Amino acid sequence: MIREAGVKPRGASPATVGVSLFVEVPSKLVSGQYSPDEDTLPRIAQNTQLVSTNNVLFSIAEDVDFAEKDRVGNLRATYVIGNTDASGNPLSFIMKRNAVCVSGNITSDSFVITANPQPFFTISLSNSNVSEVLSIVDSSNDQYYEVQTLSQDTVFKTFPNLSSDSEEVPRSIEVIPAPRRFIHYIDPITKLSTIQFGGGNSLTTQDDAIPDPETLALPLYGTSTLSRFSIDPNSLLQTKTLGVLPNNTTITVTYRYGGGLSHNVASRTIRGISNLRIDFPDACSATTARSVRASLDVRNDNPASGGDSAPTIEDLRSQIPAARSQQDRIVTKEDLISRIYTLPSKLGRVYRVAARPSPDNPLASQLFICSKDSNGFLTTSPDNLKKNLRIYLNEFRLISDAVDILDARVINFRVKFTVFVNPNSNKATALQSVISRLRDTLVVKNFQIDQPVILSDLQNVIINTPGVLTLVDLKIESLAGPIQDRTYSNVSHNIKQYTKRGVVYGPPGSIFELRYPQQDIMGTAL
Repeated sequence: MIREAGVKPRGASPATVGVSLFVEVPSKLVSGQYSPDEDTLPRIAQNTQLVSTNNVLFSIAEDVDFAEKDRVGNLRATYVIGNTDASGNPLSFIMKRNAVCVSGNITSDSFVITANPQPFFTISLSNSNVSEVLSIVDSSNDQYYEVQTLSQDTVFKTFPNLSSDSEEVPRSIEVIPAPRRFIHYIDPITKLSTIQFGGGNSLTTQDDAIPDPETLALPLYGTSTLSRFSIDPNSLLQTKTLGVLPNNTTITVTYRYGGGLSHNVASRTIRGISNLRIDFPDACSATTARSVRASLDVRNDNPASGGDSAPTIEDLRSQIPAARSQQDRIVTKEDLISRIYTLPSKLGRVYRVAARPSPDNPLASQLFICSKDSNGFLTTSPDNLKKNLRIYLNEFRLISDAVDILDARVINFRVKFTVFVNPNSNKATALQSVISRLRDTLVVKNFQIDQPVILSDLQNVIINTPGVLTLVDLKIESLAGPIQDRTYSNVSHNIKQYTKRGVVYGPPGSIFELRYPQQDIMGTAL
């Protein structure tokens, strides 16, 4: 009943934690300055295993390359001087990079698949509480992809973004076919995992959901009668529509298992390395590589979190009402916005999004988005983020729907006000209190696209500040372009024209931002 209702049972949940990796590398004199020798910088590979003091294993989620550089050519790793010579010149540097780790053991199970196996056959993994199937590969090196249902014939694949906006959008996304696929489900009682494959024959070229009747019909030559005959119902399953069936091969399943509350280890308890996967540039000598490898150290400054016990049957039953309301398609405006916010952060971060009907096409929606730059200011979303969104949303939208992805216009503004202060109060203190409360009210996280500024809200904040007797004047002014040492967005907005009944509106698809709250709230106390 639980699976039929759409609830996917799971085992114990793994914990995640950020760690810092340290290596000591030789120095090199370049153009009169000492810096880390780039010929000795290692790359620590994904799934390198670390261990905590209570013997919980953690694996690194992505490769950690100490030689990686940003767009201007600087090393992303931070470093400090290690050893020095008698003259104080650096002999080595201690380099640091951060990584994300996931708890659990990584292991592999192998299965020998005979010739002509039963369609949709299953295999069971040897360990319980499997949190993730990392890969399934057969002896021909064909890869099998995990899907939600066997009718899903494509999956998303990411690859490094090599464009100029790679810092904002580290990876790009594409949709690839998945002829070889599987579904993974966990028994809610035993917590053991079962892998189910498709039913199609890899040797057939038939891709139709229903085979061509001509391939099953009996020809009649020179007669108008026929006798009863037998057919094999399995011949109707020889298509690839529900996935290709492994045949006469050996498949290897690599997976992560384990989890629970005990995996939420305390800070500074991940100190050991259980299984190191590391490589060096070709120019690095074997002696230097051994020295750098021996210097590797790890530390978690924060505790791990997310580890939890496996849900009980009652826990799973309580999820049934919510699961029945979920869907795998974008139907409503809320579905569209929810899908965008679930886009993996490596594909780019959408900070705010709003959808409205297109004035030109009744079946289309206009999608306004914006992001944040490295300074935390609202900015236009990178082009590669929009491309990733287009590919991502296309897999969920209805066939008759269209979505136009547009840039939200960022309107920067400042606030000016004048107040009468109680004679018994300190003017400077009262003024700073008003400014501080306005900063908290106008922080960018409180604004959405197409949300207006309501002047009465600001008036209430000011008037209700201790020491303030009366609000004399309140103005909002638009700011655009460079002003003194500050840079605002290039959107100029006529505040007076768009103010109606005490509400300041923006044009369609716009968002207000108080970019420099320290400078852009100006008050006078009388």
